[in-house]
Amino acid sequence: MAIAELCGINNQIHNFNTMKTIDSIYINGEFVKPQGNQVFDLISPTTNKQIGQVVLGNEHDARTAIAAAKEAFKTFSQTTKAERIEYLKRMREAVSRRKDELVDVMVEEYGGTLQFCRMSMEFTLSGFTAAIATLEKFDFTKKMGFSEVQLTPLGVVGIIIPWNASNGFIAGKLATAVAAGCTAVIKPSEMSALQTQLMAECLHEAGLPAGVFNIVNGLGETVGAEISTHPDVAKISFTGSSTVGKIIAREASATLKRYTLELGGKSPNILLEDADFSKAIPTAIAAAFMNSGQACVAATRLLVPESRLEEAKELIQTMLPLFPVGDPKEETTAIGPMVSQKQYERVQGYIKLGIEEGASVLTGGLGHPEGLENGNFVKPTVFYNVDNKMRIAQEEIFGPVLSIITYKDEAEAVEIANDTIYGLQAYVSSVDTERARRVASKINAGRVLVNGLNHDPEAPFGGFKQSGIGREFGIYGLEAYLEPKALIG
Repeated sequence: MAIAELCGINNQIHNFNTMKTIDSIYINGEFVKPQGNQVFDLISPTTNKQIGQVVLGNEHDARTAIAAAKEAFKTFSQTTKAERIEYLKRMREAVSRRKDELVDVMVEEYGGTLQFCRMSMEFTLSGFTAAIATLEKFDFTKKMGFSEVQLTPLGVVGIIIPWNASNGFIAGKLATAVAAGCTAVIKPSEMSALQTQLMAECLHEAGLPAGVFNIVNGLGETVGAEISTHPDVAKISFTGSSTVGKIIAREASATLKRYTLELGGKSPNILLEDADFSKAIPTAIAAAFMNSGQACVAATRLLVPESRLEEAKELIQTMLPLFPVGDPKEETTAIGPMVSQKQYERVQGYIKLGIEEGASVLTGGLGHPEGLENGNFVKPTVFYNVDNKMRIAQEEIFGPVLSIITYKDEAEAVEIANDTIYGLQAYVSSVDTERARRVASKINAGRVLVNGLNHDPEAPFGGFKQSGIGREFGIYGLEAYLEPKALIG
């Protein structure tokens, strides 16, 4: 039987001129019909026209998936490091073979730009590569005192992910679970069903043992809640909003689940007074509007010296046309639509709020860009005369909205940067790299990028304060899926 039939795709998934229906989920190594019967419409953010629909799973489907993962854990937890490395290589190869298709479906369903989706695809593949590199040098047995400490896999992991880089989150989290010897039940966003279905095909082709990973489309209040509360789930790995993260933490506490929560952000970007603005300003725009602003690490607070405010404003106005908003399928587009009409309205609400709070609009403002009225497109908006106490400077907007905040000296810049409930990522620019690193060390954030937009898939990623609990990637990420057991004597 063909993969398309197995996957329950009634029309060719990559022919976007026809409606697609996803009416299967992936449990115990097979594409099966869900017990749930609720249908969710998939709407193109570029046109606001329906492009498909997905039949959602329910609590019964989640329980079936958990049972499959629990059974598979009995043997998969006993696999060797070499066996897991081979599985990871096969997963990476299967995904890599179809990377162009994965980019296309992300652009169509999510509205991510070609530029971003191609970069996201490379990050997706790097998740497997980094897990392999980490596993190759990781020792699951350590000597402490006169005891042997064994790092053993936790059990079934519940992976709950958002819509803004769906397959990248699946790859990174599942790769770590497999490296640790855990099994998984994945609940993606229902808004990412086409992307998830293609990813499931890839992972199915990799030939992992049945039940090692399971994917159930469904709503957070049904499938997500079942995963968060089920006693046979040992750990939750969640990426999403701080509000939902707190709910998951409360639900997980009833059975003392372990959890890793990668939550919201309001990232500061400090341009020190000696920074080369000809380089730092375009980098700042790219950092603020990455993924059309729909990124937890977006640098949405730009901190500039008072003495260089006018220079910064002029450069932003000059360089912003180099980041055009438009059809995400176009090679030159840098900023695409918001994922949904709801998200568009949310961003519009914050732009209106910024104006009401007394901030000045440098560029952008309310409404659609001219000629893009049919989609969820937002005018890339930059505010100045922003006080850090304003809501636009304190709350995560998740859209292309940047606030310029001035500071008097380095100490005040650090104080403003840390004056937030979040602490996921931050940015510092200076012609003096050592100075930038010294300032970076004072910022309360899980990652601080110095003089650029770099990503290290083996370095820990996660947040301080309400940006989350725990870390992903590398050794710290792997250890979060393991439990130490001491053998004494």
